[in-house]
Amino acid sequence: MHLSDGVVSMPIVVASSAVAGGMLLHSTRRIKEVEIPKISLLSGSFFVLSLISLPVGPTSIHPLLAGLLGIMLGGKAIVAIFIGLLLQATLFQHGGISTIGVNTLLLALPALVSYYLFSYLKVKSYFLKGLVAGMMGVIGCVLLLITVLYLSSHHYSGGFFSVIRLILVGYIPLVFIEGLVTGFAVAFISKSRPKAIASL
Repeated sequence: MHLSDGVVSMPIVVASSAVAGGMLLHSTRRIKEVEIPKISLLSGSFFVLSLISLPVGPTSIHPLLAGLLGIMLGGKAIVAIFIGLLLQATLFQHGGISTIGVNTLLLALPALVSYYLFSYLKVKSYFLKGLVAGMMGVIGCVLLLITVLYLSSHHYSGGFFSVIRLILVGYIPLVFIEGLVTGFAVAFISKSRPKAIASL
């Protein structure tokens, strides 16, 4: 997600920055040297792919990759997400600096949910597990985004063509697209490099 500066209220900015900072500190302390290349690769992939933006009314939609990042990195997905968002904000003004905390949480929390969902889902097929986790990653991001916008200002929910309604409609195709992409990616990785998938 790429909320710009001034889009969300100051209490949400402060609270989300504190939570994101705590989660980042906790995750970076647990990173092993051998994990750095994988985190860097996925951070770069997220950086490039989430720059793709399709306008939908006053907002836009873009690939999120929360499900795949969660499956591959587990709790350390927040590190890759933060680095990608920080580079996008500073290099391309894609998203705000003051909203870096809330933008990070909008992706990191669903990534974490996708990770646990993938790990505990009692299904033998890696494709199906990846499909469900990928879809839930997008759904989680959208629900959190809608909640943040609604709490920031009721103007975002006013009218038939409100920002919140457009976001809901715009991200429906992405739920299925990212679910399929994540499913195929995880199925391939599970056969070629199974150790690359994060374990509990």
